[in-house]
Formats: sequence, structure tokens, C-alpha cells
Amino acid sequence: MNDALRTAPNLDETDLAILERVEDNFDVSLEVLANELNLSKSAVHYRLKKLKENGVIQGITADVDPLMFGLEMVAITEVTVAHESGYSKEIGEELMNLKGVEQVFYTMGDVDFITISRVQSRDQLNDLIDRIVAIEGVNETSSRFVMQEFETNCTITDNLTEEARDVVVNSSDN
Repeated sequence: MNDALRTAPNLDETDLAILERVEDNFDVSLEVLANELNLSKSAVHYRLKKLKENGVIQGITADVDPLMFGLEMVAITEVTVAHESGYSKEIGEELMNLKGVEQVFYTMGDVDFITISRVQSRDQLNDLIDRIVAIEGVNETSSRFVMQEFETNCTITDNLTEEARDVVVNSSDN
């Protein structure tokens, strides 16, 4: 795991304005962005390309509705493991590689990892839990089942406080 503090390289208010718009809707056209930000289409294109090259924009994905594929069961599973050198990276990667697991979080406290999984049936979930328990070093699991999902529209740029925005923009000036 990388403990180094990562900051966005060379961002300014215009970059943040572009990110706010494309994070909400990446299908927005260059023309619309250019008009909204009073920039040329080529300037917007150049900035987006630079944001991708610098790893600020990590990828372009489709937001596929899992319910359209019958993936209606969501489980939050706490995973407790044996603490040995390097366990967090190794076990975390093994958990991420399991089909059905959407997210893995390495945590502090009584629980070492939390996984978010999505499957179609109880049988698939039982199989997934069996595969989690089979990982060397996993001692125990405890799962909770999601009864209702609430849609969030929160984006990364929405989470930036004014202080955080200043840090991102000012760190680019150094």
C-alpha cells in the first residue's frame, strides 16, 4: 500500500472547474465545456488530456446498472485476518480478485478488511464467503446484507472543502 501523500499535479481553478463538470457527466461535449468555461475547445481538450496523463482522471467507464443483470444482493463483509508481515497488501489483493467483490477497504480496529460484494443469489454469496474464508490468513468473516440502496450523487470534487481546494491549487504553484 502506498502511504505517500498524493496530490494532483499543477491544477488551477480552471482544471477544477473542468473536473467538476466531467465528473458529473463525462459525456459532456468539448463544445459545451468550452462555452461554459469561456475557453476554446482545444484548450479544454489539452487540459483533459493532461489530467488523464497525470493520473488525475484515472479512466473512463460506463455506469452500468447492476440490477439490470440481476445483481440485487449486496453484502458488507467484515474480514478478520492473522497479522503477519505484508498481510494487508497480499490479502487485500486476493480479496479484490474474487469475482463478486466490488470494493475492499483495509481498516483499523477490530476488523481488518471490509468488502462490498454484489451477487445474484444466496448460493453465489455462500460460494463467495467460502472463497474469502479459504484465503490463507483469513480467520473470520461477518456479513451484513443491504436491504435498500440509496443513490448518492457525491463526487470527489463535491467533497473538497474550500481549504482543500486551496491546498490543491496552491500545491500546484510550488
